[in-house]
Amino acid sequence: MNIQLSLVPYEDKSILSNLLQLYRYDSSEYDGHVLNGHGLYMYKYLDHQWTDEYRRPFLVKADGEIAGFVLVSLDIPREYMKLSTAEQTNSIGDFFIMRKYRRKGVGKEAAFSLFQQFRGSWEIRQTLANKPAYEFWKRVIAQYTGEGAYQEEIVRNDKWDGPVFVFQS
Repeated sequence: MNIQLSLVPYEDKSILSNLLQLYRYDSSEYDGHVLNGHGLYMYKYLDHQWTDEYRRPFLVKADGEIAGFVLVSLDIPREYMKLSTAEQTNSIGDFFIMRKYRRKGVGKEAAFSLFQQFRGSWEIRQTLANKPAYEFWKRVIAQYTGEGAYQEEIVRNDKWDGPVFVFQS
């Protein structure tokens, strides 16, 4: 399967907005997101993907078909990280692979591609209740770093409550 990552241009914001609905629906069992009065899941940082210079919205395609998205933040200063002590760290804010493509290597290949494209320190986190996401990231990061070349900790404070992985790419 040919996996491609491409930046989402602002003109295609509606594609990302639609995918965010699927993502929020999928993750609502873990994070408690609810529909608003218009029957939509809100995502207050949608426009920020194109207005904040450190954010990068990517579409994931498998054999030319939309398979998901990844929202990446690059070179974030240490004071905004949950666990990383690097001066600047890359982070994945949201990561979504459609059910049709799960357990087929699409997510892993997309993640590996990002880690290679944006070298440096990475911090990956997910909510405590989302066990499938935890298992995915633990497996992918272990494979990418070569088993054990990462830091993992459950962070529980007023800024975060859940597993956090830190590693170098």
